[in-house]
Amino acid sequence: MKRDAVFTWGAIVLLGGLSAWLGWWLGQRALWPEEKPAPPGMVVTEVGSLAPPLSLPDLRSGEPVAVTGPGRMRLVNYWASWCGPCRKEMPVLDAFSRQQGGNGIKVMGIALESREEALAFLREVPVEFQLLVENPGPGDSSVQLGNLRGILPYTVLIDADGRLVKTHYGAFPDPESVREWARP
Repeated sequence: MKRDAVFTWGAIVLLGGLSAWLGWWLGQRALWPEEKPAPPGMVVTEVGSLAPPLSLPDLRSGEPVAVTGPGRMRLVNYWASWCGPCRKEMPVLDAFSRQQGGNGIKVMGIALESREEALAFLREVPVEFQLLVENPGPGDSSVQLGNLRGILPYTVLIDADGRLVKTHYGAFPDPESVREWARP
């Protein structure tokens, strides 16, 4: 009888935990805005397709940097200093980037705001990975790479051939979650 009670309570706790997680997960998805159509004439890259040629200015130097195309695998993260989850995620991405070294996945951040706002944020939260800047808008490169919900942070994984491999809405909580997601 005692063994049956332990089993019953264990099952109740397990089901309660699963129900709570499912409720949280569905709630998060329900809070996401609906997808909006891309501006007329803009082609949105589908997962598995080659990403369009994209070059943006480096946040620090202003020099143009290729974001897409062949080369190293790249994790490209869209962020802004006014975005609370982005602010928390930046040190996580920096830690992941340092773990990758010179031969692993290259981490690139694209600030969707003014250069001045992004540089001011970096004085508070310095990171070492490469940062670029772009004016936000309905036709910015995050939309070209699949961010039809307009959510930040938004992350994409581009393989060494320049193909869009994965997309991710929301912040990563720790470097391990980034590593798990970025596995090919």
